[in-house]
Amino acid sequence: MKSIHKYLSVALSVVLLVGCNGFLDREAEGIIPNDDVFKDDKMTLAALANLYGRVNWGPSVDDDMAHIYGDEACWSNGAPQQWNGFGDDHFRVYDYGLIRNINQFLQGLRTTATQMEVAERNNLEGEVRFLRAWTYFNMCRCLGGMPIVGDEVFSYSSGMDVTALQYARSTEAELYDYIISECEDIARNYLKPEHTKNAARASKWTALALKARAALYAASIAKYNALKTPQIKTDGGEVGIPADKASYYYDIAYKTAKEIIAEGGYDLYRNNTDKQANFYEALTSKTNNPEVIWTLDHYYPGNTTAFSYHNIPTSVAEDEESAHLTPILNLVEDYEYVDDRDGALRTSDADGYIFYDRAQDLFKNKDARLWGTVIYPGAEFKEQEIVFQAGRIALRNGVWEKEIGVSGSKDDEGNLITSINGPLLNNDNHRNKSGFGIRKFLDTKKQSSTRQGGDMWFVRFRYAEILLIAAEAGLELPEVSRSEILGYVNDLRDRAGIGKLDRLTFEDIVHERRVELAFENHRFWDLKRWRMAHEIWDGQADNPRAVHYALFPYKVNMPGDARDGKWVYEKIKCEMTRYPLYFQLKNYYNFIDQGWMNNNPKLVKNPYQ
Repeated sequence: MKSIHKYLSVALSVVLLVGCNGFLDREAEGIIPNDDVFKDDKMTLAALANLYGRVNWGPSVDDDMAHIYGDEACWSNGAPQQWNGFGDDHFRVYDYGLIRNINQFLQGLRTTATQMEVAERNNLEGEVRFLRAWTYFNMCRCLGGMPIVGDEVFSYSSGMDVTALQYARSTEAELYDYIISECEDIARNYLKPEHTKNAARASKWTALALKARAALYAASIAKYNALKTPQIKTDGGEVGIPADKASYYYDIAYKTAKEIIAEGGYDLYRNNTDKQANFYEALTSKTNNPEVIWTLDHYYPGNTTAFSYHNIPTSVAEDEESAHLTPILNLVEDYEYVDDRDGALRTSDADGYIFYDRAQDLFKNKDARLWGTVIYPGAEFKEQEIVFQAGRIALRNGVWEKEIGVSGSKDDEGNLITSINGPLLNNDNHRNKSGFGIRKFLDTKKQSSTRQGGDMWFVRFRYAEILLIAAEAGLELPEVSRSEILGYVNDLRDRAGIGKLDRLTFEDIVHERRVELAFENHRFWDLKRWRMAHEIWDGQADNPRAVHYALFPYKVNMPGDARDGKWVYEKIKCEMTRYPLYFQLKNYYNFIDQGWMNNNPKLVKNPYQ
């Protein structure tokens, strides 16, 4: 039943991993015999490139709309979103077709690529096994334990007994153990330690980063599922990790992160003395960037991303699209002030509006990571001030009255009424509805926001996350120095220009991951593994953590009054997300599809199915 297939299906629409610039040349799709693939180094690398091109799931620069399913952003393009809950298949990954192709690659590499140097062949094996571990990780965090097929490649012929092809689900702990052990083996025995160009390919440190993250996930599920949601489990352990395994996994996460910190050759990006610009560059600069460990890379021409085309502020757009994905006030207010850990924006007091001379003054002395993540009113992008102005406001007969126009409207004297950037309360396309634009991963290069796309990468692993893994895991281990783990978090806060902490709490970890890693595909999974998602996103209209909020700036239009030309702000519920976020207990694990169970009766359902 098991065989190495004579032919390996290679979708060569993903580019070859050759040449000085990495992923370069394109080829047509085709079915190529294994002997041809693995006896030709370029074809082998093309097949590998295909596998790399199939491992992107969830929010990224290639799926910007996925970022709205949580409390970081809303979708401003067009009419309001009507969803108010998370689907049974939300962010679900189930890709045994990919795992089969990876195993085909492994068998061909091991048996046919004899012309390759042993070290190079071993490194390629390490890369594809890393991609397999990454695939299992993405399945495990949404489905729990799933069948582990190892290196097997199964063939089916009509009339054969299929029971041997049907594997039962592993326990959730067993699948995390498999991911951890695979990463350990390939890091020690296969992958090279050298950093790869643009961090586009896996190295020893990429494997260890996944090992650390997987161990942290397993540890927090073991701890918090028992504390908060003990009912979320299956009798066979396919879902749920025993609480007594938490320390074991925290120890692995901590020690692995420590190894990367000590030996990986990475550091926080500090190449710009401007702390705000420095944080933006930490996520976007491909030049001498010591922080980035693994990315979804792009390049022009041939493999671009439309992220900037979709999301650039309208006033600086180079094409017809703009302002699709827009951050919400909830996220912005989680960034602290330099002199106050409460980041709530100071828009009013007992006397009413607080007036600001400049739009950006409301955000003065904020955590530098805010500027590096979000374009707020009055901030610059591409050396231009981005004006957000919902309208004008004036005090008449003791009542503040608003004057609101269409996007880009002006009065007879040429004075702006409502900015082309908005924010607006209508269904216009390509116009902002939250009062903020996204900056993180937005490209400043000319033509990057046109249809041709840009070369911006998406960072999957970076050194800052490793520091936070070490801090979070170390916090759970009594033998670990408190000053050591405090130092990891304070390094991040120092780079952001805000005060250092005197002690570290779990709440600090939650906060730092929220503001440091925004829009990097962490928040949704963090709240799930901490079993906080159903508490924060409880579907209640009176819960400010479950409701999306926007910030609308207005310019005072009162000639002759001392307040004329100043700015005021209103916090309002975001019209683009009509309903409160509602995460139910059943959403902690996606449902097992009935079709999968029809094909494999050994699969069991997840809780609440």
